[in-house]
Amino acid sequence: MSVFASLHEAQAFLEQHPAIEMFELFILDNNGVPRGKLLHRDELLAVYESGRPLPSTILGLTINGDDVENSGLVWEVGDIDCRAYPISGSLQPMPWRLIPTAAVQVSMHPTEGLPATVADPRHLLARVIDGLKADGYYPVMAAELEFYLLDHKPDGNGRPQPARDRDGARPRSTQVYGLRELEQIEPFLADLYSACTLQGIPARTAISEYAPGQVEITLQHRADAMQAMDEAVRYKRLVKGVAHKHGMTACFMAKPFDDLAGTGMHMHVSLADAEGNNLFASEAADGTPLLRQAVGGMLSTLLDSLLMFCPNANSYRRFQTNSYAPLAATWGVDNRTVSLRVPGGPANSRHIEHRICGADANPYLAAAAILAGIHRGIREQRDPGAPVQGNGYAQATEFLPTDWLTTLRALEGSSWAQEAFGSEFLGVYLAVKRAEYRQFMGEVGEQDWRWYLHQA
Repeated sequence: MSVFASLHEAQAFLEQHPAIEMFELFILDNNGVPRGKLLHRDELLAVYESGRPLPSTILGLTINGDDVENSGLVWEVGDIDCRAYPISGSLQPMPWRLIPTAAVQVSMHPTEGLPATVADPRHLLARVIDGLKADGYYPVMAAELEFYLLDHKPDGNGRPQPARDRDGARPRSTQVYGLRELEQIEPFLADLYSACTLQGIPARTAISEYAPGQVEITLQHRADAMQAMDEAVRYKRLVKGVAHKHGMTACFMAKPFDDLAGTGMHMHVSLADAEGNNLFASEAADGTPLLRQAVGGMLSTLLDSLLMFCPNANSYRRFQTNSYAPLAATWGVDNRTVSLRVPGGPANSRHIEHRICGADANPYLAAAAILAGIHRGIREQRDPGAPVQGNGYAQATEFLPTDWLTTLRALEGSSWAQEAFGSEFLGVYLAVKRAEYRQFMGEVGEQDWRWYLHQA
């Protein structure tokens, strides 16, 4: 795991940014929700010197912010304070805020942060990365996050709607890869790219995606997989903040509209040796034997780890035929109808595109599950079978589950997951997901009334 930041890093930042008044200290919980505190300028150095106490419950909350009593982080430990320390490189200005503000991301200390340390998703990813490195494999990763730009105000029926374009009109057609669509959101993109540059986030290509108001911006791959996921976390917060400044909501729900495309987080991954050479590099389109073993491992663990890729009830609405969302444990070469795609390109760029995650997934947990699956495939020399050619939707024989409870039970009963992620982490994570499932299924809403009010 990367070392915590030094006091010098904070002192240099304060000297370089004398106008910053407030500091938003945050930690990412298991749902990918940032939680924390707003500090005054004179409180910052103490965080770097001796950490900041956060309640143990902060990493065992539901997506609605409720305590989960059987997580082991509430009454049994008296909601004890756990000390978190700043992550190196995370102290960055937030130029979209009205009050001059910077953000600093923290993570639980390995010992001072107990018992919450065991539930810190960043610690889980660090352990998985360390396991690969111990065997001589250095993961290289990048994330592609899709999102919708929505109006702050709902439509006449109280439902979300795409934000208005620069010309005042509301986008209605898909126009995938449309250039005019990007031009219409140019003020937002200008501020977004400027903020990314200021924060050192490597935002690259922007495209208009497969629905009105849907956008994707790619992040450059990093030789340090942890750095790549740190940047994905901060990028998502940045997108939301800049969108809010422009009177819009950046929505990362997996399926915000039943009749439009879902939003995904495509994860790109390869393995390098200690000198940085790509171990998947090959003139062959399907890569090296090591690449195929990695694919075999990810396919063999897909069901067991699906809850980490698709963590919410809404996540499973994204899985629809011919929607560019994956439906089965399949792989292929330069084929977007499969779950694991090996893109074309020069031999030294050979890698795997993991297409399963919704944009609502926690990047740390998704990356941990991907890399743990890869490690299993290599250790066990898993054969993925022949790559799918043509329409992967039509050729699939066994489909991924399309409901939350099935994947929750799959993770719950997985001996591989117990070994890969540890019983302590899974105990907290599954307790949170069970609580959310009960809450979600217990809530009566508009669909219930529309379906059953007069018919039942």
